[in-house]
Amino acid sequence: MGNFRFYRRVSVFPGLSLNLSKSGPSLTVGMRGAHLTLGRRGITRTVGIPGTGIYYTSRSGYHSGFHSAHVETSVDQQTQARADTTASLAVLAVALLIVLAIGVIIGSVISH
Repeated sequence: MGNFRFYRRVSVFPGLSLNLSKSGPSLTVGMRGAHLTLGRRGITRTVGIPGTGIYYTSRSGYHSGFHSAHVETSVDQQTQARADTTASLAVLAVALLIVLAIGVIIGSVISH
């Protein structure tokens, strides 16, 4: 269909979004600065500094790279493992903060 594109993000609750696009649905957990996306092409971890355009993204699972505009360079396993661990810990920290915030909100609603 040429240049036809479709993308819609639906916020299920703070920190959890359902992404709908022509290529299929995906689920994003996290917030600005650190999030984890689970989709048809695998898992994508993104950590960055909001508002700067500086970010790091890593993927695991299937992706062909056919539509990519960049060329991937190989990274030694130790560096990749360290980056993956850092991204996973950042996403875990964000998820923990979200759960904590939801607990605080629920606690304040129950106490009133």
